[in-house]
Amino acid sequence: MKDLVRQKLSIHVEIMDLLNKQIQKEAHSSSAYLAMASWCDHNALTNSAKFFYDQSLEEREHMLKIFKFINDNGGTAYSPEVQGIEHDYNSLQEIFEVALDQEITITKSIHNIVYKCRKVQDLNTENFLLWFVTEQAEEEQTMRRALELFDLMGTEGLALKFIDERIPQIRE
Repeated sequence: MKDLVRQKLSIHVEIMDLLNKQIQKEAHSSSAYLAMASWCDHNALTNSAKFFYDQSLEEREHMLKIFKFINDNGGTAYSPEVQGIEHDYNSLQEIFEVALDQEITITKSIHNIVYKCRKVQDLNTENFLLWFVTEQAEEEQTMRRALELFDLMGTEGLALKFIDERIPQIRE
């Protein structure tokens, strides 16, 4: 009986499964950004802490957007468990490097779901995901901008404080 119901979904079953995996990835990113924010707070990098708290909230919003989309289209979204969050970092630069790697991973995952949507002709989900494609390009660019600050200013002493002061502007 369950298979008959799944066949009547407006979202393709394979795509729904991929989107549920994406929910897990977004939840993991949100939690990772919380850990990064905490590290920044403990190291008196208040602007960077705020940046990562905001990033965490944004990733949670992405997760909820996908979650709601699945449910709105007759599927079943699953609440994710989050494990394996790193809490120890050596520097702010390392945090931004990890954040960039994380965003690149999310971008690749979104792209793969879009490619699968095209293959199975799930145009509704492909259209929904195009917002995420654009969003991910912006996220990667933001992290790269932050890393450019380290290249320009260095990583020691006052340079770190100057970088922290400039973090609020990297989204502009």
